[in-house]
Amino acid sequence: MTGFEITGAGAADMELLRSWADLEGWNPGDNDRFAFAVADPDGFLVGRRNGEPVACISAVRYGTGFGFIGFYIARSDVRGQGYGIRLWRAGMERLQGRLVGLDGVVEQQDNYRKSGFRSAWTTMRYEGSPRAGADGADGGVEFVDAGSLPFARLAAYDRRFFPEPRDAFLSAWVSLPGRTALAAVRDGRIEGLGVVRPCSGASRIGPLYAANPEVAAALVRRLAEHAPGGAVAVDVPDANPAAAAVAAGLGLDPSFETARMYTGPAPDVELAGLYGITSLELG
Repeated sequence: MTGFEITGAGAADMELLRSWADLEGWNPGDNDRFAFAVADPDGFLVGRRNGEPVACISAVRYGTGFGFIGFYIARSDVRGQGYGIRLWRAGMERLQGRLVGLDGVVEQQDNYRKSGFRSAWTTMRYEGSPRAGADGADGGVEFVDAGSLPFARLAAYDRRFFPEPRDAFLSAWVSLPGRTALAAVRDGRIEGLGVVRPCSGASRIGPLYAANPEVAAALVRRLAEHAPGGAVAVDVPDANPAAAAVAAGLGLDPSFETARMYTGPAPDVELAGLYGITSLELG
């Protein structure tokens, strides 16, 4: 480990993390890093060997009691040399005393269990171009630009599906260039929210919240209209059985599996309205 040090990530490092995640086949958003950076500016760590980045991890703090691990990557040519585990320990130390969550790829889940994580649900990515719906199949709601709503209302709605407030992240997430954020509104109430963002592969939709399957499906169809080529990908939790049925009904195909894992009891959120998680990296 001579010449190895762990530092906070700079702006150039955040782009490097994105490129490494792309090489892993995770299909991160083109400009997700700008929202990530404001979520917790000190939450992204890079391991450097003689000044050269060789590994990374994110350990983002939310509120006072929750944290999320992501971007856990060692460069392929240095794997098995101990750099990754050094980053892992540094990330977990940063989140000490908190409930910690992550979305673990299949091949790493046993290792996470050894570190005290337990599976809460399976997340399956569904991809493709959504089938058209029948006329009027919109769940009886109005779809509006989410940015046109008072932000306090949007943040309060997001809080129903996430363990802690994440206002700075959410504000950036729904407003970054190149993405579209739609809210489903009925009688002044928010009954759905979805954001689509460009990626190197299929455009990713997340979060996807909805009061019922009809609203969820209508949101996906409308968001796909803003995706280049119309192909989208949604990371669907099986903790909401209706979510997988919506994805299948839209003609989307399963392509990539992870598991949501926690170091303690799963947070009490409205799983029945969670049709797609926001991000594999930050929850």
